Amino acid sequence: MSSVDSKIKSEEIDLFFKGILQLENIEECYKFFEDVATINEIKALAQRLHVAMLLKNKKTYTDISEKTGASTATISRVNRCLNYGSDGYKLILEKIKE
Repeated sequence: MSSVDSKIKSEEIDLFFKGILQLENIEECYKFFEDVATINEIKALAQRLHVAMLLKNKKTYTDISEKTGASTATISRVNRCLNYGSDGYKLILEKIKE
């Protein structure tokens, strides 16, 4: 899927993503995300990425739920995105593996 096909594409979201791309390190990420999102929103996003990593490593839903605290609904949604989504999880998991 190209960015033009994205369901969320807008000038406002382009600005948001351009801002994120300017962050240079984890400390800057903490500063920005603590201002722009609630702690629970940040934790939910981080949990989904962790779930995606565990799914990619062939862990079971039970193992993932025990390790992350994620509900089976969250695990199922992430799994659906891994298999039928925009390949965003796959992209980021490959990049952080490098």
